[in-house]
Amino acid sequence: MDNIEQNIIKNIAQELDCGFDCYLNVKTNEVIAIPGISYISDLDDFEEAFEEDFTRMENNKTDFIKFDVLESFESFKIMELFVHQLTDQNLKAELGNILENKKPFQNFKNKIDQSHFRQDWFDFKQKEIEKKVATELKISKARAQK
Repeated sequence: MDNIEQNIIKNIAQELDCGFDCYLNVKTNEVIAIPGISYISDLDDFEEAFEEDFTRMENNKTDFIKFDVLESFESFKIMELFVHQLTDQNLKAELGNILENKKPFQNFKNKIDQSHFRQDWFDFKQKEIEKKVATELKISKARAQK
């Protein structure tokens, strides 16, 4: 994997983590990030704001690969993986307990934000999303070559 592809993967992963669906033009390496539908308050304004992007993608459908915002179960799995690899046994136990109870996302965030592991969490999550994007990209490229 070259630097350009690594940068694209990193960029897409960051956008996905912010709640944006991403579209990669495999011919130009252009990334188009569009807010997920749950972030839209006015559909008309949304369609107007992204009309040019939608038109470009519609006119070049075969050139674009779509990367969807993570599903809740995918985000939850990343939290589980993070907890599993922790060496701080107290935090590991607390976070494990949080994941088994109500409001795991909110409570996990609150606990991590108050810990010394906040940046470790962000770095871990970014790397896990990058792995997902890299895998999806590899699969899409393999399909395109068939």
